[in-house]
Amino acid sequence: MTWNKHRVLRPFVLLTALLLSLLPLSGCGVYSFTGTSIDYTQIKTFSIAVFQNNASNGPSFLAQRLTEDMKDYFLRNTTLKLVPRDGDLQFEGQIVAYDFAPAAIQSTNGQDQAGINRLTIQVRVKFTNTKDSKQDFEQTFQSNADFPAATNVSSILNDPVANRRITDRIITDAFNKSVANW
Repeated sequence: MTWNKHRVLRPFVLLTALLLSLLPLSGCGVYSFTGTSIDYTQIKTFSIAVFQNNASNGPSFLAQRLTEDMKDYFLRNTTLKLVPRDGDLQFEGQIVAYDFAPAAIQSTNGQDQAGINRLTIQVRVKFTNTKDSKQDFEQTFQSNADFPAATNVSSILNDPVANRRITDRIITDAFNKSVANW
C-alpha cells in the first residue's frame, strides 16, 4: 500500500478553509442562538414597569400577571439582568382593550346566536433602548383566543390560564420586535 499525502492533506485543508470562512462571523457578537440581536457588550440590563390596566372590563390580576410573565420571558431568553428601573432596555405600557365578543354567528331554530366567542386583548408597549434610540418604538400588540359559545363568559374572564394563552403571544411579539428585530 502506498502512502498518498494528498489523500491525508485534503480533509485538513477543507477543514481549515471552513474554519477560516467562519472567523469573520465570530467577531460580530450581536447574534445569539436564542434569536436575539442584543449586543451584550453594550446592553446589560432591562427594566419593565408594571403595565397599567386601562381596559374597563379586564380582570384585576391581568396587569400584574402580564408584567411578571414578560419579565420571566426576558430572563429565560436573554442573559440580561433585570433591574427595577432605568435598564438599558426599558418597557412600559398599558392594557388598552379586553374584549369578549361573538366571533362566529350560527342560526339555530331561526335564532342567530354565537357559535364561538372570542377574547381579544390589546397591549400598548413603549420600548426604549437607551443605547440606540433608533430601536425605540411604541406599538399596540393584539392577540385573541376562541372559546365555545356554551362556555360561561365569567369563567373565561377570570381564568388566568385562558388569559395567559393570549398574553404569551403578545409578550413574544413584543420580545421579537424589541430584541430580535423581526
